Amino acid sequence: MSFDPLLILYALPLAVVWSVYLGLRRRAEWRSVTKHQAATEAGLVEPPTLHPEIDPAQCIGCGACVRACPEGDILGLINGKAVLVEPSDCIGHGACQQACPSDAINLVFGTERRGVDIPHVSADFQTNVPGIFIAGELGGMGLIRNAIEQGRQAIDSVRSLSGLRRPNVYDVVIVGGGPAGFSASLAAMQHKLRSVTIEQDSLGGTVAHFPRGKLIMTAPANLPLIGPVKFREVSKERLLEFWQSAARRTGLRINFGERVESVTPTGSGFEVSTTRARYPTRSVLLAIGRRGTPRRLGVPGEDLPKVVYRLIDPQQYRGRHVLVVGGGDSALEAAASVAAEPGTTVTLCHRGDAFSRAKAKNRERVAAARRSGRLKVLMPPDIKRIGTNDVEVAQGGKRMAIKNDAVIVCAGGILPTPFLKSIGIEIETKYGTA
Repeated sequence: MSFDPLLILYALPLAVVWSVYLGLRRRAEWRSVTKHQAATEAGLVEPPTLHPEIDPAQCIGCGACVRACPEGDILGLINGKAVLVEPSDCIGHGACQQACPSDAINLVFGTERRGVDIPHVSADFQTNVPGIFIAGELGGMGLIRNAIEQGRQAIDSVRSLSGLRRPNVYDVVIVGGGPAGFSASLAAMQHKLRSVTIEQDSLGGTVAHFPRGKLIMTAPANLPLIGPVKFREVSKERLLEFWQSAARRTGLRINFGERVESVTPTGSGFEVSTTRARYPTRSVLLAIGRRGTPRRLGVPGEDLPKVVYRLIDPQQYRGRHVLVVGGGDSALEAAASVAAEPGTTVTLCHRGDAFSRAKAKNRERVAAARRSGRLKVLMPPDIKRIGTNDVEVAQGGKRMAIKNDAVIVCAGGILPTPFLKSIGIEIETKYGTA
């Protein structure tokens, strides 16, 4: 049998390329299998927020979603199909869905085992109450970029309402000074809407309460009147400085230290009552985040002055005995940051069996602090009492008293459901649905 030399000339390079491709693909799949098994064994199987649900029947195994994810190896290919290999690290970018050529990915909230409460919001960010809009974290989208984009887009929806620009009536009252509220406020200025922005705390919302120096992962977004915001990784301080500079440049004014008490329908809109004033308005944009009221432990002694619900400056705990409560990113960041201060003794208490809601970077920081002896972890404990100089904890049927000077509770917040329901906004618990 004879072979055509030209056929061999062309076939050989193709065979080499195909062999290299298959080798790289098998290696990538092996990494995905390893990561998925490790996450499963560690109990890190629950995505904390919006995440992809992949239909294997439609997935063609092209790997476009894997390459599109800006957070790294969150997705992987196993047996030729896309799989969420590190669920607890997924933060809901949604780039995977956009990249999928076969429409095999839906973005959903919650899982079959863990429900997530989400207010009813339509595609134009309007709730079931006409004239009341929601943007940002409250609607389930926690990323800074998403919040900025939603704030701007929500104002575009407000502009389409009838009955705007009436005398002595605001076109929109914006509640919240975080990324969504800040973006919406600039958009209202840009379109010359009569608006007022109310923030019960300070500029930045939840971001302002992150620990000092915390790096915030974001992506380019378009901020009204300012233009593209191209931060990829930036400190909390730098981001807040940027927002403050933007407010000065545009002349934006926000009513800080003012809290909304009620939103009452009127014949032609709403009246927003706050701790300072009443505002008649055609519409309301809620950009208040999901944390609402900090989640309390419900134990004796929790009202002591030494108990706080967020970490501002780790340095204030130098040389002290500190208990940190929680299993999410905020708790792990707080514990690791305080443990790095000279002379501190830190105990991290988490009621779960694993840090399933925390990013790998934070789990690694805690693991390193444990290995160095700077941090002790109790899982799952039962905190019985907070005393002036100690904390009583039960674990494995045994009670122990831990010497203590300060308690930092990072157990998340309670969705402001009563407030939303008082306005008439419907709340739905999502169990793996869009």
